[in-house]
Order: sequence, then structure tokens, then C-alpha cells
Amino acid sequence: MNTKKLVVIGIMLLCIAVMPAMAQENNTTANETNVTVTPTIEPTAAETAVPVPTVAKFRVAPTVTLRPVNDVIDKSQDGLVELYMNNPSLNDVTLTADVQVAVPSGIHVYGEGFGYGAAAGTVAGTFTVPPGTVRTIHINIKSEKTGTFTVHFTGLYWPDDDKDAFQQISLTHPLTVKEPSPDPTDPKPTGNGGRNELPYTYIIIGCLAVIAIVIIAMMIRKPPKTEVVIEEE
Repeated sequence: MNTKKLVVIGIMLLCIAVMPAMAQENNTTANETNVTVTPTIEPTAAETAVPVPTVAKFRVAPTVTLRPVNDVIDKSQDGLVELYMNNPSLNDVTLTADVQVAVPSGIHVYGEGFGYGAAAGTVAGTFTVPPGTVRTIHINIKSEKTGTFTVHFTGLYWPDDDKDAFQQISLTHPLTVKEPSPDPTDPKPTGNGGRNELPYTYIIIGCLAVIAIVIIAMMIRKPPKTEVVIEEE
């Protein structure tokens, strides 16, 4: 009888010892069952970068200058001012220049790209210079009367169409008119563009032509015939 009691008590103790382990195993299984699996998100392709528009600008500052060449007007020459524009080849943008010339009454301004025949007021011209090029505009000034006059030059230049990046140029220069121009309303420059009435090049060419004609004439001229007379005895 005692042996049976001992067996029963042993079984009960064994059950008591096993139950906590089974409960822990059941909790672990439940926890594993309740774990939420987060899906892996594949990285998306990078978005295409939107190009930022570039601002038109000069890498190297261009040269835009007004230079008086001749400030005396008479019958053989005009007043002459040069507009010099240089856009270095390092730039990728076109140089645009807008120049105005303010003249008093009786003064006429002529030049490539400028308005012709302005007796008074202001004439203007717009010019473009691509990268790596140089442009020179000769501005001829004629007068209807003698005296001393002042001519005002003003202008702006900028890269391409970016007018907000403009730069200014200006020049005020006096002119002395000793004699009225032969034909102030004629756009054609007086003499040789207001510099020399007869260029030295034409003189040299004329001299060479005369020398060539003289040499050719000497070469083709035949020597006189000499007659030999034989006297008979």
C-alpha cells in the first residue's frame, strides 16, 4: 500500500515539474505565431534629374570701346569714330551691342548699321558679335556748318538675350568743323573714309604700272638696221 502511494506521489511530482516547461513552450510557439513579417521593399529607380537652365554669361569680359580717330572736319575728310567690339572665343554666348549717337542740328552721322540722314536728334544701331570674332564699325560724321560741336555716344551690351546683365559704354567728344562737308547728305565717306583723300596704295600701284609700261616698251623696240656698202674697184 505504501508503495502505491509513493508511485502516485512520484507521478504527481513529475507532472508538476513538466507543466512549467510545457507552458513555456506553448508561449514561445504563440509568440512565434504572432510575429508579423514586414515585407522587404525593393529600392525604386532614381528619379531623372531635371536640368537646371543655364544663365547666359561671359566667361571672359568682351571689349566694347568707342575710339575717336579724326575730330576735324573739312572738305576733304569727315569726322571719324570707331566702334570696336571683340568677343573672345572662350565665350559661348553672342555679344549684342546697342549704340546711340546724339548729334546737334546740322550734323549727320553715317555708319554700317546706323540710321542714315539724321539732321538732328539721335541715331541708333544694334550689332551682334559671335564668340571668337571681332567687329569694327566706322562712324563718319559730316557737317553743314563750321564751328565746334559735341557728339554724345552711349550704348549698352549684354550676352545673348540676357538684357538684365547689360553693361554701359559712353563717350562725349568735341568736333571741329573748319569747312562744311561737300555733300553732308551723302552717306558715302568723303575722301578715303575721312582719313586721306588719296591713299598711298593707289600712288604706289600707279608708279609700278608706269615703270612696267616703260620696261615693256624698251623690250619690244627693235634696233635700227645697219646697211653695209661694198665698193667695187
